[in-house]
Amino acid sequence: MTRPTSRRTVLTAALAAAATGGAVASAGPATAAASHPAASHPAASHPAASHPAAPAGTASQVDNRFWNTYTEWRSGSGTGTRVLGGRRPGLVIATPAGRSDYTDPHTGRTSSWEYATWTSPVHRSTVPATEVIASWNAHAPAGTWIQIELRGSYSDGSATPWYVMGRWAAGDEDIRRTSVDDQGDGKSSIWTDTFAVDDAASGLRLVSYRLRLTLHRTPGTTATPTVWRIGAMASDVPDRFTVPATAPGAARELPVPRYSQNVHVGEYPEYDNGGEAWCSPTSSQMIIEYWGRGPTAEDLAWVRPEIADPQVCHAARHTFDYQYEGCGNWPFNAAYAATYEDMSAVVTRLGSLTDLEELVGAGIPVITSQSFTKEELTGAGYGTSGHLMTVIGFTAEGDVIANDPASPSNEAVRRVYRRREWENIWLRTKRYDSTGKVRGGTGGVCYVYFPAAPTPAQSCVLKGLGIL
Repeated sequence: MTRPTSRRTVLTAALAAAATGGAVASAGPATAAASHPAASHPAASHPAASHPAAPAGTASQVDNRFWNTYTEWRSGSGTGTRVLGGRRPGLVIATPAGRSDYTDPHTGRTSSWEYATWTSPVHRSTVPATEVIASWNAHAPAGTWIQIELRGSYSDGSATPWYVMGRWAAGDEDIRRTSVDDQGDGKSSIWTDTFAVDDAASGLRLVSYRLRLTLHRTPGTTATPTVWRIGAMASDVPDRFTVPATAPGAARELPVPRYSQNVHVGEYPEYDNGGEAWCSPTSSQMIIEYWGRGPTAEDLAWVRPEIADPQVCHAARHTFDYQYEGCGNWPFNAAYAATYEDMSAVVTRLGSLTDLEELVGAGIPVITSQSFTKEELTGAGYGTSGHLMTVIGFTAEGDVIANDPASPSNEAVRRVYRRREWENIWLRTKRYDSTGKVRGGTGGVCYVYFPAAPTPAQSCVLKGLGIL
């Protein structure tokens, strides 16, 4: 299947041209410069635009805000919703606010749905932001789905429209899980799963926002989604081709299962051409199983019986974004992880390898997004415009122990990568591809999956990073 040029790739090309003052000859895929075809989420498509350099001593460049407690749910305004108390508070449909039709752009099918809404209070970000990524944790049984929207205020006093950050269902029978393209107001745009200020060099920032949930169900039923967590990560990471080196911390390695995406090359090509592009769901599945969760035999009944590790195919199907045509939508991966019992998941940015070491030290492995040429990561053997790996530990020398799904077999998945190389390819926002063109980097984007009831030590680390 030939995929269309993604809007993320077009954004990358435009921002690279603006940052370097040059013309871009082609808005073709950033992956054209990669020797490794396994990228399911081009890291280059989340670049920082031309930012001013950060002053010395700058405070945190990331603001996390999540609503998940009973009090926090009650602080929002709901129409047709009810807040559940108990061990894990959540939001459900009580008496629907109304009924609406939705035409699925990927099936052409129009269906009627009852709906209810909840809108968060306005959150004033501690970081006037150039980018915002929402994430959510929910249970959506058959006959239900949710829509997540964001509306913000700019530093010039104007406001954004309501942007759709995702239309999400746990399965794919009722609607097709999808991001929404072609959203913008001349000041900002939505690039698959990310709100981005169009011209960060102008100084314009998003200073506050609120989120709106719309819960849908089949009319006349009592089914309801349950949303346990909703929130967003706002950030303003400055331009940087390199990042400061950090001192190694304590050595530790977590016993995370190993799965290779390349074992699945050619399988179920309807999901982004099969396993060669499944780095994100493969990484997600590794951590889900580390926490003792996973799909049941009934869940996996649709997978052909001769396929090894069918749970990886299951993860790919249940993270696939039908608009982006890939399995690398960051919030969709977090949402998939949180469909398992008592699991929480967020998409965020971390500021250093020290942050990663603290999470690993507390027993929490982390999925990181990075892009690099073959020469920039010793031992990888490939280059990529965007790839997800699972960080499972650190050696006594401080080098990164990663489960790299872009390996020829499950046995080969465990890798040790040089600390200095790793922190740079993960945390930078600008890079040169193999042809010398300026591309973007993710600036420390990662998925953090953890139990809904973490241990005291885990809670301490998660709170310190603003995740809890």
